[in-house]
Amino acid sequence: MASSNEWFTGDAGAGAGTSVSGGTAGAAGRVLVVDDDPTVSEIVAGYLERAGFTVHRADDGPSALEAATRHRPDLVVLDLMLPGMDGLEVCRRLRAHGAGTPHLPVVMLTARGDEEDRILGLEVGADDYVTKPFSPRELVLRVRSVLRRASAAVPAGGPLLSAAGLTVDPVARRATRDGIELALTLREFDLLAYFLRHVGQVCERERLMREVWGWDFGDLSTVTVHVRRLRSKIEKDPADPQVIRTVWGAGYRFDAVPDAPARTATPAAAARTEDGRV
Repeated sequence: MASSNEWFTGDAGAGAGTSVSGGTAGAAGRVLVVDDDPTVSEIVAGYLERAGFTVHRADDGPSALEAATRHRPDLVVLDLMLPGMDGLEVCRRLRAHGAGTPHLPVVMLTARGDEEDRILGLEVGADDYVTKPFSPRELVLRVRSVLRRASAAVPAGGPLLSAAGLTVDPVARRATRDGIELALTLREFDLLAYFLRHVGQVCERERLMREVWGWDFGDLSTVTVHVRRLRSKIEKDPADPQVIRTVWGAGYRFDAVPDAPARTATPAAAARTEDGRV
């Protein structure tokens, strides 16, 4: 097993006296840190506390689930490699119907750099991931970014968004398909709301990363995985998506009337369709 010091980049050695744009303890929200390495857990918790968060800690999967129920955190920082029950299973259980925490944001920590492991974390519902070694300062910024999206203010009485049998209430953060409520994660909800605000437009993955995640850079597979997860919940046949269409070489397009019969287009209209300017 690697030493704890190998999990961090340069700023982790700054010590407890280092300021991270702090504030009143707890004012920024409650975070549950789950890691079986006490040094990693202590350093991450220290940076988050100095950034104004109230931090609770757990060192294995069962205690993490118990702590999530007891403390009702606003976000979980979850290590992938845990004894007894790994982080993927913890995330699955947090997301399970009836668990009481289906919308709880999760930032996953992993010592593995393989894309497959990152995608697995996103597939089970993690909102973001940080690969070890990592900068604790960067982790704090990621936590703030995820929470900012989760608590983004929406004007009271904002209009419902509706198309293709889907309805989103941005104020209540509630989404339905044909009147049946959907169990969406934070990012899935934001992604669906964005598509409904931009029906018929081609949305590049870079644009979605910027507008939905609030990042100017990042691994675009994050967008790909979340689109796939969203399709699994809103499409009649996710293997043949008719609502969220892939526009090859460009991005994705939300079609408001997926089952509409094909119409014969003029040559000019066909050309516009092919280059994405519908």
